[in-house]
Amino acid sequence: MPISFGLQRFFDDIRYHRERFRQFIGIFLVILFSVAGKPEKFLFSAGLVLVILGVATRMWASGHIKKNKALATDGPYSYVRHPLYVGNLTLGFGFALASSLWWSLPLFILMVLLFYPHAIRREDEKLNRMFKEDWEQWRKETRALIPRFTLYQPGQRGGWSFMQSLRQNGEPIIASFLLFWLYILFMGLQ
Repeated sequence: MPISFGLQRFFDDIRYHRERFRQFIGIFLVILFSVAGKPEKFLFSAGLVLVILGVATRMWASGHIKKNKALATDGPYSYVRHPLYVGNLTLGFGFALASSLWWSLPLFILMVLLFYPHAIRREDEKLNRMFKEDWEQWRKETRALIPRFTLYQPGQRGGWSFMQSLRQNGEPIIASFLLFWLYILFMGLQ
């Protein structure tokens, strides 16, 4: 198969290798919304709450994840299968709202639709291959993005760990990065 260059390669990558771009585009949107934003007090305040909730959700989830070692079904994983994605969606929506840019929300929604269904499907397939019956039981009782109202009980393991959060995802560094850009956006309040 010949190597493709230019636009064809870009579109092939978007179609078949989206995971390469999801984080980069998310970071780009945070910076874009922060730099171009024209925050208005009410929208910024609402967005601020969502960004803080999203960052907190990511911190909570990253302290429970046991990447490729054990199926995390405790903490936020007892409510939803992909709490890191829930955190991303919450904080991304928060940045779009806080920026008060009319085009930020449609752009964010487009990014979500292009990347997250594919990412969730791939992550679920990987977890299913790795943890088979445990994953299947958890999947039946725990939705991908919409939290359940009761805890998932079987196989609860461990608790939250700051070091786990730092080592597995670098989450405190990501949180600092996001809060820095939220502060930049705050500086533009009219």
